[in-house]
Amino acid sequence: MSRRCMVTGTGVLVGRNVSHANNKTKRRFLPNLQAVSLLSDSLGRRIRLRVSTRGLKTVEKRGGLDAWLLATPPAELDANLRRLKRVIAKAQAQRSA
Repeated sequence: MSRRCMVTGTGVLVGRNVSHANNKTKRRFLPNLQAVSLLSDSLGRRIRLRVSTRGLKTVEKRGGLDAWLLATPPAELDANLRRLKRVIAKAQAQRSA
């Protein structure tokens, strides 16, 4: 499983440690990923995602998983979230009809 946020797309960054003697060694900056279960109101079940804490804050600010998914363009989502967006849109269309 890759170290990439499913919401923001944030991945591993590369940099250098610099010692007091100015020796430089390569290092990796890992994103703060959390495995979370977000409730989908349309589907009535929990969806497990691996997101960064910043991505989780973004989803909550936009009004939850369903509202964030429906407001986000498909080009910005990964394949799993695109599929989930179609399922949620279909469930909401059935609920309103």
